[in-house]
Amino acid sequence: MAAVPVETGTRGKMAAFLHWSCEDVATWIESLGYPQYKLCFIENFIDGKKLLYVNCHYLPRLSITDFEHMKDISRHVRQLLDINEPQWNRSIALPRRDDMGLFLERKSQTGVRADSLTYTQFLGTEKN
Repeated sequence: MAAVPVETGTRGKMAAFLHWSCEDVATWIESLGYPQYKLCFIENFIDGKKLLYVNCHYLPRLSITDFEHMKDISRHVRQLLDINEPQWNRSIALPRRDDMGLFLERKSQTGVRADSLTYTQFLGTEKN
């Protein structure tokens, strides 16, 4: 089985996982120690872009209900995204969300505009 490439330190550049196929995501899930969930990710067409939306709220929809597994998978997704805090732990009193997380959410969309958007361009449009 081929190893799925993980590009660490995604700040300022496109994350390699955004180009993962459903099979790549399933291989990554297996590498985390959850081979029993490979089929869940493949059958639900979770590719690299859709992986951005996988969190403890979404995992039960994939039939993943073990809370410890949900927390661990969500933590690993946040590590891929290079996001430090879970979204559910936010308050309106906190500063706005991490720029990288917002950028990756925009990149998760399909189409020419999303595919061609760079982190630098995103930062320029967000400040305007």
